[in-house]
Amino acid sequence: MSGKPTVGEYMTREVETVSPDETVATVARRMADSDGHNGFPVTQGRTVEGFVSAGDLLLADDDAPVFTVMTEDLIVAHPDMKVTDAARVILRSGIQRLPVVDDADNLVGIISNTDVVRSQIERATPGKVGKLMRTLSQIHGVDLDEERREVAIAELTPTQARVYADELEGRQYELEHGLAEPLVVIDNGGTLYLADGHHRAMAAREAGIETMDAYVIVPQTTVDLGMAKTAEKEGLSVVSDIEIVDYARHPLVETTKRLQ
Repeated sequence: MSGKPTVGEYMTREVETVSPDETVATVARRMADSDGHNGFPVTQGRTVEGFVSAGDLLLADDDAPVFTVMTEDLIVAHPDMKVTDAARVILRSGIQRLPVVDDADNLVGIISNTDVVRSQIERATPGKVGKLMRTLSQIHGVDLDEERREVAIAELTPTQARVYADELEGRQYELEHGLAEPLVVIDNGGTLYLADGHHRAMAAREAGIETMDAYVIVPQTTVDLGMAKTAEKEGLSVVSDIEIVDYARHPLVETTKRLQ
């Protein structure tokens, strides 16, 4: 991938569309039966004619053709557009899904706010991993390998004693919607230390999820990790040992109160 992610890298290429001549009732039925769709591009052949949303259908006559109620003043994206620019359009317009058209105005995909979030996650986590690997290498003078694999929540040793209830709710939402960032784990001689993602791991445990996607850093020789000492000092051996702290005790809230 390029240094700056583009819409073409993250858009959904298989797009469900409707015809301008389909009736409101037919499209409403398709929308109700679909998995989370709240609108469709309206196309004639491959050319985008408009976009029809649930709101457009709400008060329309069942027998009316879609072209009479669709939105024709379209906001679209181009495959070469940066994802960050698409994110700005989505945020400012309130449109959750942008049709993506090529230079000939043909529909080639669609990008949603979920795709935008995924693009940022996939670039943020490798950055954390790279920084952690460099730090470990400098401190311990050891070569490291990196793997991407599923890890069992029950086999993780946490290195953070507490998580905050409000952040936990956010991670639970992300898990439910397939937006969870991978964990970052250090496999130190077979012991899996959770380096990043304690809220996500706890949310997964509470949801009954047994495994999660993770970037796993593997020192080629076992090292004396500072985080292992932290885990031992805090009495942490499994994820369930982590304490869930009420939002009112979050350090940011306490700081804000002191400043008031």
